[in-house]
Amino acid sequence: MGVRGLQGFVARICPHACQTVDLRQMAEKHRIDHPDCPPVIVVDAMSCVRRWYTPESWVCGGQWREYLAVLEDFINAFMAAGIKLVFYFDGVVEEKKRDEWIKRRMKNTEEIARLFQFIKTYRTQPGREMFVLPSALPTFTRYALKSLGQKTVCTLQEADFEVAAYGLQHKCIGILGQDSDYLIYDTCPYFSIENLCLDRLVTVMYSREVLCRVLGISLTHLPLFACLLGNDIVPESMLEGFWNKCLTKSSLRSCSYSRRADILMSVAEYISKIPCSYSSLKKLEEILPLGSDKTLLCRGVSSYLLPGQQSPWVPYNETICQMLSLQQQSPLCQDKEIFQLAKEQHIQSENYSIFNILSHGEIDCSNSLEDDFDREIPGQALIYRPVRQHIYSILLESGKGGTPSLKTLWLAKGPDVEKQRYSTFLACFRLQDEMEELQALEAPVAGFCCLLAYLMIEVSSLSLEDLNAFLALVLCLKGKSAAQLKGLQVAQVDSRAVHLGAVLIRGLTTLLMANSACGFPFRMDDLMPWAVFDGKLFQEKYQKAHRGCSMEELLEGNESLYTPFQNLKSLICKICMAKNRTIQSRPRRNQLAEVLVALGYSEEEARDFNPRLHQPHRSHVVSPYHNQMRERHLQSQGRESGHPHGRRYHNPPQ
Repeated sequence: MGVRGLQGFVARICPHACQTVDLRQMAEKHRIDHPDCPPVIVVDAMSCVRRWYTPESWVCGGQWREYLAVLEDFINAFMAAGIKLVFYFDGVVEEKKRDEWIKRRMKNTEEIARLFQFIKTYRTQPGREMFVLPSALPTFTRYALKSLGQKTVCTLQEADFEVAAYGLQHKCIGILGQDSDYLIYDTCPYFSIENLCLDRLVTVMYSREVLCRVLGISLTHLPLFACLLGNDIVPESMLEGFWNKCLTKSSLRSCSYSRRADILMSVAEYISKIPCSYSSLKKLEEILPLGSDKTLLCRGVSSYLLPGQQSPWVPYNETICQMLSLQQQSPLCQDKEIFQLAKEQHIQSENYSIFNILSHGEIDCSNSLEDDFDREIPGQALIYRPVRQHIYSILLESGKGGTPSLKTLWLAKGPDVEKQRYSTFLACFRLQDEMEELQALEAPVAGFCCLLAYLMIEVSSLSLEDLNAFLALVLCLKGKSAAQLKGLQVAQVDSRAVHLGAVLIRGLTTLLMANSACGFPFRMDDLMPWAVFDGKLFQEKYQKAHRGCSMEELLEGNESLYTPFQNLKSLICKICMAKNRTIQSRPRRNQLAEVLVALGYSEEEARDFNPRLHQPHRSHVVSPYHNQMRERHLQSQGRESGHPHGRRYHNPPQ
């Protein structure tokens, strides 16, 4: 999160701390100074994804092939200058940041609600001022960078700490990101992704030394300074009284920029006058209303100390104790070999969510572009809950109840084991009886059909038109380049198609989780969205399908796709029939509904004139069933409990 207002303070009030630098020149100087150490920039990827996603269309579910091309161009620009990049992603949400994480997700929920209202009103994508990241963009960015040959690290704790530690330890020429915490850490230089000019490799470097000079403090003061302004450990709500005291006693005139800037200056003046010692910090802890936890300041300052660093504010033994307490957390998985393998795969961005489940018994899911007012489609957290519960059983009840052991799935070799991996994967989606037909398909199409069959069974409001749109999408996408998809124009945006696109993308992350748990029966690359999905193309196919266009028009007149389309459609329908699910055509809006939409009524209000069987509204999901498995989803705070295979639940609280 960083320190609120610090980045803006530096830009407006400490302009000399913002130095324009040429990264090519810095790399060349690094080669001269360190001939045995190639120039490396460590990238805080989570603070860069918003900048990387430049495709014009973002609301339809993601322009994944365009995005992949953008990332490739980004990498190539640095490679041409001889600069190696190392990308870091958050692998966990630490408990100390949980409250702030929840607040952000709730704020994003409000933003998404306003976004859907705009789409329903104007049937188009809003401007960039309402931009929301496509669902699961950070997750798939990890795999995209890895597929492009980049070193990609998924962290075991908050990414900013590991980024700062890596930059210091490996003598990197700098950190690329946009997080004011990098002004606080005593590490390598901090470069701005927001100010990066890619074609010239020029950006802004923020100087800690100049910032300290303006504030009248030393580098040693910075961690305490950050804590007394409020950060992820010390809440701002505890500091209002202290700030007022500092403002009252300050000898500085108001800088007339903002109250926040005055607070920064007066807090810096206050701490500049106290000795740099542990006893000074303890006195501050007595002054502040820290409640029952009087160690917040000590823990806050310690959180900025990188491996091997010490601070006069914190005794050495206190720092060691905190590091040991983090290392001594007991994982749920007691098999050391399996746990170590999961950990290694997690760090190397090879599996998805498995380490979090085996270590802490919890997973997190951020926002999706879902319409909370669409009563026909349940929340994705509810749709995929039975799959997740089956995955938990595989991971946490290894070898029990007919489930293969993880040692077999992950470590054994041979054709029988490969068959068992595939069958176990399909069982997560209750499709093990269809193994022979699914295995005969090309891998990306097989994974997509597995997901699509599951969705058609689970969501009874999905129609024959929806099925046609999804199948036309995956078949037509195969031959299209990023440039062709970029040139595709969609006359209008349908809110229901936006919602379905997000549900499908979250389904792909569920495929990744199942694939990781089952020992990788698929290559992870075969389950990526750029292999099977494009937002604009799906909008086009969806709208054509719901207008009643023919198969020939849906498939763009490509006769070679007619037979595969019919075969896949027959397979999905057969699977659904075996589960007592008949896929029906969706009644088109009646004429009155068309008039209502034209007059400004929402799609939902218009559909009420042609009512369908509604499914229960999305509700709050999360938290363990009997084996202590906890889930945290944006939509949810409820509890799910029951049989590990998801056959029995307690009702979530209303």
